[in-house]
Amino acid sequence: MLHLIYILAFTAIALLAVSNLIRSLITLSAESQKFYPPHYNGSNPGSNPAKRTVHPELLDEQGKVIEEPLLMMRSVSVDDARSRLNALYDASPSNTSDPEE
Repeated sequence: MLHLIYILAFTAIALLAVSNLIRSLITLSAESQKFYPPHYNGSNPGSNPAKRTVHPELLDEQGKVIEEPLLMMRSVSVDDARSRLNALYDASPSNTSDPEE
């Protein structure tokens, strides 16, 4: 008898979870189909939205906007990486020269 109660309780909880999942998927699908017009910060909606500032991390050395993905890792040889790390370590203000090196 106790097994039957456990099975019924688990079935009810599983049905609630599946119905909640389906409802969430329908809501997400409806939200993804909505069109949101661009939001203007000024009181004049006819102002030029192209005059926006770009974050400095999105610019390269020449000041142009970076078009490549920011999570792309560039391949660097091990020796080049080691020399860069050594240069950073040697340039740090807390660097104390060890006589062993």
